Amino acid sequence: MQEFKIIHKHRDFIIIDKPNGVSVHRDEAEIGLTGLLAKQLSVAQVWLVHRLDKVTSGLLILALNERAAAEFSLLFAQHEISKTYLALSKQKPKKKQGLIIGDMEKARRGAWKLCQTKQNPAVTRFESVSCEPNLRLFILKPQTGKTHQLRVAMKSLGSPILGDELYGGNSEKNDRTYLHAFRLEFTYQGEPFRVQSLPQTGEYFLRESVREKIDSV
Repeated sequence: MQEFKIIHKHRDFIIIDKPNGVSVHRDEAEIGLTGLLAKQLSVAQVWLVHRLDKVTSGLLILALNERAAAEFSLLFAQHEISKTYLALSKQKPKKKQGLIIGDMEKARRGAWKLCQTKQNPAVTRFESVSCEPNLRLFILKPQTGKTHQLRVAMKSLGSPILGDELYGGNSEKNDRTYLHAFRLEFTYQGEPFRVQSLPQTGEYFLRESVREKIDSV
């Protein structure tokens, strides 16, 4: 049975480091992520309060009771949980930092696209630094929580995420999609939390030139 790395444990919730390639939904698996975690913790149930794409690794909060699940759902809905993601791209962006704002609508093959309109926009703050020739680290801070938001935002910059087959970041075969949920900051019942976890997999994430830049995030 798959064991998940627990980054933080609280009486009401846990924060795990979700591996890339693991879906938060059951998909075709007999037991989904929440079922596996409940078994690992020897509890009856855990509650999913937000999501990460299957290809994304990193910090995922799961509630350990219904009251905490409701409280976290509210914190996420009110954008009171600050999230920082790391991404790599081999393409230079149109601009090195700023905001990406636009409505998102469904495109082909399960993909989404960014529009010029701003009725209910996805908002992403970003900055990027060069690690080595043809490899840039992006620090992404989503202000909203739309499906595929960061992957679409990166494509719109002309810098699709390395290894992201759906959004064109796959000029060569890569060992993973280089998107990682790196840091969470929030206040729960009056107590501030700041939790982070470095990416554990991916040849490029483990390069010294990349690690040096991550250390200064």
